[in-house]
Amino acid sequence: MSTLTGTGTLIRLAVRRDRIRLPAWIVTFAGVAAISASATVSLYPSAGSRIQAAEAINNSPALVALYGRIYDPASLGSVAMLKLTAFGAALAGVLCALTVIRHTRAEEEAGRMELLGAGLVGRRAALTAGLVVAMSGALLLGLLAAAGLVAAGLPAAGSVAFGAGWAATGIVFAGAGALAAQASRSTRTSTMFAAGTIIAAYLLRAAGDSTALSWLSWLSPIGWGQQVRPFAGDRWPVLLLPVAAAILTSGAAYALAGRRDLGRGLLPDRPGPAAAGPALRGPLGLAWRLHRGVLAAWAVVFVLLGLVLGNVASDVEGMLGSPQARDMIARLGGQQSMINAFLAAELGFLAIFASVYGVAAVGRMRGEEASLRAAAILAAPVGRIRWAASHLAFAFGGTAVLITIAGLSLGAAHGARTGDASQPLRLAGAALAHLPAAWIVTAVALAVFGLLPRAPAVAWACLVTFVLITELGPLLELSHWIMDVSPFTHTPKLPGTSLDLAPVLWLAAAAAVLSAAGLAGLRRRAIRS
Repeated sequence: MSTLTGTGTLIRLAVRRDRIRLPAWIVTFAGVAAISASATVSLYPSAGSRIQAAEAINNSPALVALYGRIYDPASLGSVAMLKLTAFGAALAGVLCALTVIRHTRAEEEAGRMELLGAGLVGRRAALTAGLVVAMSGALLLGLLAAAGLVAAGLPAAGSVAFGAGWAATGIVFAGAGALAAQASRSTRTSTMFAAGTIIAAYLLRAAGDSTALSWLSWLSPIGWGQQVRPFAGDRWPVLLLPVAAAILTSGAAYALAGRRDLGRGLLPDRPGPAAAGPALRGPLGLAWRLHRGVLAAWAVVFVLLGLVLGNVASDVEGMLGSPQARDMIARLGGQQSMINAFLAAELGFLAIFASVYGVAAVGRMRGEEASLRAAAILAAPVGRIRWAASHLAFAFGGTAVLITIAGLSLGAAHGARTGDASQPLRLAGAALAHLPAAWIVTAVALAVFGLLPRAPAVAWACLVTFVLITELGPLLELSHWIMDVSPFTHTPKLPGTSLDLAPVLWLAAAAAVLSAAGLAGLRRRAIRS
């Protein structure tokens, strides 16, 4: 029997399992690119306004590190797609890496691959199926993104180059995800390896773009996507680099797949201590052990984001030269001084980002249940509410910690630029005004876990809906009935305005009600055992 026997069947199975999840993310990413391009076209109507904005951005090392460099200041496409060229490519890489891991390592960890392997399924069939589905998704994403940019009025050649950059980056990280899946025996570790690779690639690109060490950008797959320079020369030969990297990583994954046992990884397992310490003698200590690494990694990311955005704030006046651009920031951040409006808009974005952690932390409970570890804990004298509360302490508390860290680091960087030592505490307080909205998203995830345990995607769908409404609603001038769906549209636009406690308290009350409903559902439903 060939090692690829049954590949077609596994591809059809993977497509069926991802028939909603993968198309939804692809359409969302491509749609955001198209809507962002359409909205930005009106912000910089003249070449002069584009050149002014591009020079302000290129002269700000913090902005260049965050988004990249604008290679053609007069090009509408270069200015319009600045934020999404690198950041969107990183998201495409996350999507492709997780797709491969989902259909390889996760299947082995759940025991389903052992059942399939007992039939006419070759050893490398699952790996091939995962790579085919992920890479096909990357290509489809690139095509839809290019079509959306053309429809938004950007040049066709640059739009295709932009889509090709996204697709090529996704293909590279699909291979990296396949390699991570072969190295580790757990889905969680494989995901951490893949995420770490993407973060390292982004940091290399940021260092290369913002310092004299420009050669560092050429070590990053995300940097390769930028060096294609869509709308600024369209350097097609650069795409050979990600193609070669994808071939190498996928080939290495195939080679490693033949050297390990099913369900095992190439990295040795680390035995734990012979006896549990005091910290592991209760559900809260166990939850701390499970969440601490992820929370620490998120905290580092939030510190870096806060420092970068805080450095950018004082340069915002030069970036937003046209009245249309100033109006956009005012819509997102409120009617106030331009710097305060920018800070309020960025704090809102960071709060949305923190809510992603909250949903993922609640999802950890689902992972514990699916792996049957929750049943083992609940067999001891531990109630369901106590077990859930141990994880929720980090889901809700971790979100609060991240938002506070974001405000403090943002204030520290902005205060260092302006010489105002009061900025850290001022912006930390402003950030906490967004906390109840982030808790709403976490509470929705808990309600889904308790009431709809077979539909975890509902929580992520709600989060994506909130993000699209919050970020794109003001630009598209959506009806207030639609805008009110997102909890983030109800938060006070701090700093720069007075604090209105009413919406904050209502959001906190709604989060409490949703959490209570989720816990009630968890008490009544069956736990997988």
